[in-house]
Amino acid sequence: MTEAKTSLKRTLIGKVVSDKRAKTVTVLIERRVKHELYGKIVAKTSKYHAHDEKGEFHMGDMIEITESRPISKTKNWIATRLVQKAVIV
Repeated sequence: MTEAKTSLKRTLIGKVVSDKRAKTVTVLIERRVKHELYGKIVAKTSKYHAHDEKGEFHMGDMIEITESRPISKTKNWIATRLVQKAVIV
């Protein structure tokens, strides 16, 4: 029986806020959650360092990152695909 194995790795979509490090991009993930006490919808942000082997993602790009094994002290994510290219002004 060969079944399609579903991936247990998490994927997130966010904006590249820094591409200055070699083979690494910093990705800002924004999620909207309801405030526990007041009930207002607030934006919570998290920054993740993602591995970018070829250096193909740049500042302002929307990319997808996937959870992986620890690559360094702060890198546990891999940049997998480009969702939207940055708008050049």
